Amino acid sequence: MRATSAIAGSVIFLAAAPGVVAGLLPWLLTDRYRLPWSRLPGFVPVGWLLIVAGTIVLLHAFARFALEGLGTPAPVAPTERLVVGGIYRHVRNPMYVAVLSIVLGQTLLFSSGTVAAYLVIAAAAMISFVKLYEEPTLARRYGAEYEAYRRAVPGWLPRLTPWRG
Repeated sequence: MRATSAIAGSVIFLAAAPGVVAGLLPWLLTDRYRLPWSRLPGFVPVGWLLIVAGTIVLLHAFARFALEGLGTPAPVAPTERLVVGGIYRHVRNPMYVAVLSIVLGQTLLFSSGTVAAYLVIAAAAMISFVKLYEEPTLARRYGAEYEAYRRAVPGWLPRLTPWRG
């Protein structure tokens, strides 16, 4: 896939998947972001920090897929190469971690039990998808290269020092 096609496909998938999961659904669950902000000490700044950091990580991860992998995160247009650079040297699933961070940030920002319940459901769905579909698919597609990467880099809790594989 050419870089321009990979970028275009990634932008479309960014809007369709994380845009819905971390944007549209929390927006609807918070009455279009009209809920009052949390009055609990520290929740608002920590919520904003998680939203901003998650957004930065998400955009970085999508860029790596398009530019390093020459593909998209969408299963219908996968990467030509295994993506292991940038943030992927610290955690195998940075897109999911970023999306969950954004939703957690919104949970804190609004002190919303509804968004917290949604966060738990979204996390369970993402973990299940990774375990049941993504990991086996990547193992088949990239073989020993993926297995070495999977053993060295944690899936969900980022390591501080980058993998040098």
